[in-house]
Amino acid sequence: MDQESDFPYSTRNIPEALGVSEAFLGFQERLSQVAKVDRPVLLIGERGTGKELAAARLHYLSKRWQGPLVALNCSALAESVLESELFGHEAGAFTGAQKRRQGRFEAAEGGTLFLDEIGLVSIPVQEKVLRAVEYGVFERVGSSAPVHVDVRIVGATNADLPELAAADKFKQDLLDRLSFDVLYLPPLRARREDIIYLAQHFAVSMAHELGQEDVPSFSSSAIDKLNAYAWPGNIRELKNVVERSVYRCGGGVISEIEFDPFVDPYRSEADLLSDPHPKDEENDSDPPLTLSEQVRDLELRSLKRALTACNYHQSQAASLLGLSYHQFRGLYRKYKDYLN
Repeated sequence: MDQESDFPYSTRNIPEALGVSEAFLGFQERLSQVAKVDRPVLLIGERGTGKELAAARLHYLSKRWQGPLVALNCSALAESVLESELFGHEAGAFTGAQKRRQGRFEAAEGGTLFLDEIGLVSIPVQEKVLRAVEYGVFERVGSSAPVHVDVRIVGATNADLPELAAADKFKQDLLDRLSFDVLYLPPLRARREDIIYLAQHFAVSMAHELGQEDVPSFSSSAIDKLNAYAWPGNIRELKNVVERSVYRCGGGVISEIEFDPFVDPYRSEADLLSDPHPKDEENDSDPPLTLSEQVRDLELRSLKRALTACNYHQSQAASLLGLSYHQFRGLYRKYKDYLN
């Protein structure tokens, strides 16, 4: 199996992690420290925060850097396919299995296996992963013969794994094995000093790609807009916004910033101004609510509106409400029985 085809980064093309903020530098320092310790690591972060890049840096800063770096997105595959992808299969193990196939664990022998979205793995597959992590042994699908491997696991997720374990949706034993250390990737809103720094980097790269001779710059109003935005999609969203702005301005000073490309230009102004979910008129005959009841009512209504506005993307809803993801999750757990 070609390791470079499995993972987007190699020693030749791994992008440099960029930033000057305290949050960014602190994370990079912790990552460098744990990279040298040959134990499993969990990377926790919102979408667009750079979990794949962090996993690649962990590998290439570790003692295993000359070994393969193999990745698998666990959310992209059904349970039966995921098991075969991880552990391989024997010829005849299932319909279409015409020959023995090596899995990702074997492909990562002597190196690192990056399991993205590990919180979505089913319990039966988790049990096999646990055995492979704990004892370095597993069986291919359709075989009872043990296969021994030496692999370092790096898992990544945006899910609350302790909460999933408490709900019996993630094996506590596996969580214990994987969480030798847990690194939280800082979201872009916690890296305010890096926003313009990264924006300028993305702008120059895009201008070079487009063959523009002038080095692009941002107007003061554009800088204010970039700094004030919540960035629910984090660095990936920033890169898209900046690159879109560079190609549209055609060079020179960037003054127009469009955060949402899905704005319908043909929607009437009346539609834009109207509230599709008007507030219910208060009934004067209803008894007055206590203060705690009013707070509960406000929190629940705000939570519902934020989730609806963000199509139930919880990290985006958290940003919209001005909450951290963990603050939002606490509020969500408090009212989850009322959100259906």
